Amino acid sequence: MDISIHSAFLPHTDPDASLAFYRDVLGFEVRNDVGYDGLRWITVGPAGQAGTSLVLEPVAIPGGGRTDDECRTITEMMAKGTYAGVNLATADLDALFGKLQAGAAEIVQEPTDQPYGVRDCAIRDPAGNLIRIQQVP
Repeated sequence: MDISIHSAFLPHTDPDASLAFYRDVLGFEVRNDVGYDGLRWITVGPAGQAGTSLVLEPVAIPGGGRTDDECRTITEMMAKGTYAGVNLATADLDALFGKLQAGAAEIVQEPTDQPYGVRDCAIRDPAGNLIRIQQVP
């Protein structure tokens, strides 16, 4: 069976701040930026990897099935960094971490050799989503 991960969704609370973070700080390409009914869905992904994307989506989508209470809970969890996240990888974690610091990313954990065998760091995007970045050979 030939199957791959094409896209994953992360919620945003401020599309412009999220766009600036993923494009300008992480260096992702903007693949799509769609507005509908006053909301925006922004698709970004790493350069040279057209088959893998993150879709940054609004928390509250009319007709999306979430109640107002659920949207409030999600927004509160995002603010604490406990709702959503993604793991990324790079060949040079220290160089990328320096760029993240210079780009004023919210640092959660500096590069660390983890007891489970990876070297990684953790940051949060403008919406509070946790991003772990691992060193890969």
